[in-house]
Amino acid sequence: MVPINPVALGAPRGYSNGMLAPAGGRLLFVAGQIAWDREQQIVPGGFPEQFAQALGNVATVVREAGGEPTDLGSLTIFVTDHREYIHGIKEVGAAYREIMGKHFPTIALVEVQALLEPLAKVEIQALAVVGRDAR
Repeated sequence: MVPINPVALGAPRGYSNGMLAPAGGRLLFVAGQIAWDREQQIVPGGFPEQFAQALGNVATVVREAGGEPTDLGSLTIFVTDHREYIHGIKEVGAAYREIMGKHFPTIALVEVQALLEPLAKVEIQALAVVGRDAR
């Protein structure tokens, strides 16, 4: 993946304005992942713990398809309260870096009234290109 960040848009922080995927890969659509563990129970803790689990679940799907988190081109993060995201930004950032390193795909954060799972605070949907030359 190659970040596309036009100078005219200013320097993005924590995301890229666009991601260009080299030819030859397979498109992987990752369904919205919440903070479920293996037993499909919401992990204990607050927003940062749920964010870490949900993003980890996205990475697990990508790896199962033969890719790595650096193959992610887009994340859509749905939250039930954007203030919880902002309040936990340091912990969220640390969890992000642990899972994604310094890879910053396109990211949209969307506040929603509710998620299907009543205890879920965050859901992450993703798009990746796997099985291609990384150049």
